[in-house]
Amino acid sequence: MFKKRKLTREDIILIIANLVPVFGVWFAGWSATDAFIVYALETIIVGFMTLLKLLVMTFARGTDTWYTEGSSSKVSGLFFMFFFTIHYGLFVAVQTSIFSQSADIVPSGKGLMYFFFNWYSYINGDIAIMLCTFIISYLVRSFVPFIVKAEYKTVSMMRVMFQPYGRIFVQQFTVILGSMFLGFGWGKAFILIFALAKIFFEVYLNFDRVLDKEMEKEERKRQEGTKV
Repeated sequence: MFKKRKLTREDIILIIANLVPVFGVWFAGWSATDAFIVYALETIIVGFMTLLKLLVMTFARGTDTWYTEGSSSKVSGLFFMFFFTIHYGLFVAVQTSIFSQSADIVPSGKGLMYFFFNWYSYINGDIAIMLCTFIISYLVRSFVPFIVKAEYKTVSMMRVMFQPYGRIFVQQFTVILGSMFLGFGWGKAFILIFALAKIFFEVYLNFDRVLDKEMEKEERKRQEGTKV
């Protein structure tokens, strides 16, 4: 049986952000393709937010512990930022390339990585509105609490760095699947289903919190392993 959960202000903002593309596509004449472009760009937004968190932590703490193969060492926060940019960037490049090719939004003669390197050129008025709602929701739900609760002083940089990865695997699957629906002309219906599923996972199941707890467990195991 599902238990009722009281919605917080952050939950409501997140719900609104996910329903804005649905409203636009169903009632305001927005393009379903534009909505899926926004969902693809959401992965990039998450990356920028993570880099911003790591930057704040770098200014506040300078260094943090890096765990690898049973050992640990202190490294600069700049190293975490560099590693995340390269590693996460590869994931985003793969996702956006597959999506852009499946949705057929890349100009003829352009390479597989065209969308990844030129994502900003796809932003129009409707996409800008949808992006702004997602940016606001991430600021309110994730970044502001991170600052207000002073999590940047206590949470490890490694955990912050890996937080987006669970989300990107789920989003990678759904966005690519959605691009296939676009090809069949079913994008409008799938956006509604996708948005509702996204709200369920992010608000009711609190997917980010579940992933964070699992990462905390793994982090404790790594810390114990380096003490042996």
